[in-house]
Amino acid sequence: MTYGDLDSDDRVDIGRLATWSVSSAKTGHGLEMLRDNNLDTYWQSDGPQPHLVNMQFEKKTPVQQLSFYYDVKQDESYTPLRISIRAGTTFHNLKELMNTELEGITGWVNINLEDVPGSGRTPRVFLLQLVVLANHLGGRDTHVRQLKLFSARE
Repeated sequence: MTYGDLDSDDRVDIGRLATWSVSSAKTGHGLEMLRDNNLDTYWQSDGPQPHLVNMQFEKKTPVQQLSFYYDVKQDESYTPLRISIRAGTTFHNLKELMNTELEGITGWVNINLEDVPGSGRTPRVFLLQLVVLANHLGGRDTHVRQLKLFSARE
């Protein structure tokens, strides 16, 4: 996992291939804010934790990296602290790829899914899920400003 700039030079954005859904959304801060390429907008959850972002593909798709942008200075207690990444073929057989605590920074968080222990290769998934388990300062709802999925260039 790296922090700072969006690390995507040798990768292609495959987010458009997915059907996206979220567990909840505050009016005016819906799912579309995750994909609008504007760091000033954000998806805001509206309900109890955990908060979920689901990315479903029509066919098994290699996902090399998940990157998301957050801003602890602006979002304060809405900033994700502990996240889980899960993958599977359906919602009923999701397996946790990683569970981690994030640093309190502002910028991109780049998660290389090839680095997941026991993996050693790019996971091919029908369903990928970002789970926000806890926020900084004990916050309830969460903000995620952008979310991107990458695969290797062919």
